[in-house]
Amino acid sequence: MDAQNWEQAPEHGDLQRLVDALFATEKRANRLDALILAQAHGLSDDLIEVVGLLPPMSMTRAQFCDQINSTLAAHGWGRRYGIVS
Repeated sequence: MDAQNWEQAPEHGDLQRLVDALFATEKRANRLDALILAQAHGLSDDLIEVVGLLPPMSMTRAQFCDQINSTLAAHGWGRRYGIVS
């Protein structure tokens, strides 16, 4: 495994901040909402890719976090970018 996947990226925590902002006032969100907010917040290309892999449906915070965390795990990026809750 590539050593850089085990190091925390400077962007560590950016996805958690995205989730917090996305669900600050809403109970549900979708991929388009997340992509627009991710781009507006200047997330890295890797994190934009993670958000872009979300299913095109309305999700609760728990569903959204499960999807993001599954994608991070599949890429081996959980430790690098941090999981979300």
